[in-house]
Amino acid sequence: MNEELLRAWRTGAEEPGAVLLDGFHPLKHALRFGGAVRQVLTADRAALLALAAELAPDVAPALDALAVELPEAALRTLAPRLHPTGVIALAVRPTAAANRAALADRPRPGPVVLLENPRNLGNVGAVIRLAAGFGAAGVVTTGELDPWHPAVLRGSAGLHFATAVERLTLAELPAGPLHVLDPEGTDIRATAFPDDAVLAFGTERHGVSAELRARADELVAVPMRPGVSSFNLATSVAMGLFHWMSGRPPGGPA
Repeated sequence: MNEELLRAWRTGAEEPGAVLLDGFHPLKHALRFGGAVRQVLTADRAALLALAAELAPDVAPALDALAVELPEAALRTLAPRLHPTGVIALAVRPTAAANRAALADRPRPGPVVLLENPRNLGNVGAVIRLAAGFGAAGVVTTGELDPWHPAVLRGSAGLHFATAVERLTLAELPAGPLHVLDPEGTDIRATAFPDDAVLAFGTERHGVSAELRARADELVAVPMRPGVSSFNLATSVAMGLFHWMSGRPPGGPA
């Protein structure tokens, strides 16, 4: 039985679009936001269901139907660094076409966050988590980093499934006024971000490219104490999204 489950997992992991959910919280968010979860393996099924009943009763029935118990040693052949919650799952990411359609849909409920050529997987995961929490329409990356990398999914706690996440080129950006965060820009407090804005943030080391800066409808700067080099990428995104949200009426949709 164990060997059959392991073979089924390995086959599923090779399917196009398959992604690993490592731990309870990514799995919880994938189920909560309609992700296509295919397999759930756990070292302690009873403990997993008890955790769901305590922290996420809305997903407990789905977990009850999906979760299969395997010895921890068998699980570690699939995930050597097993999360302390002792659960892993396979899901299928939304197609690129579905994400592009969601990003292109107008009017948008919130801005699209653009990360130009990001380098740090953890930063990208944190940004996706922020975007989902603030109600952004999506997160777009350019460059070689895969925004659906397992380490990014860990950083986002599975909140990829709560917003559109896709890798595009600058030529493929969603429509909307492009506000580029740049130290040479106008003080962010003097402008407002519309719901259909594209908020662009540069790479952690070099900032935005000359190409992106030239395409901007507006350059915007977050005030910073002299002598401080820069803010962390995720912190900058949080400030940008909070500024957008601060311009909306209280009590409106997130």
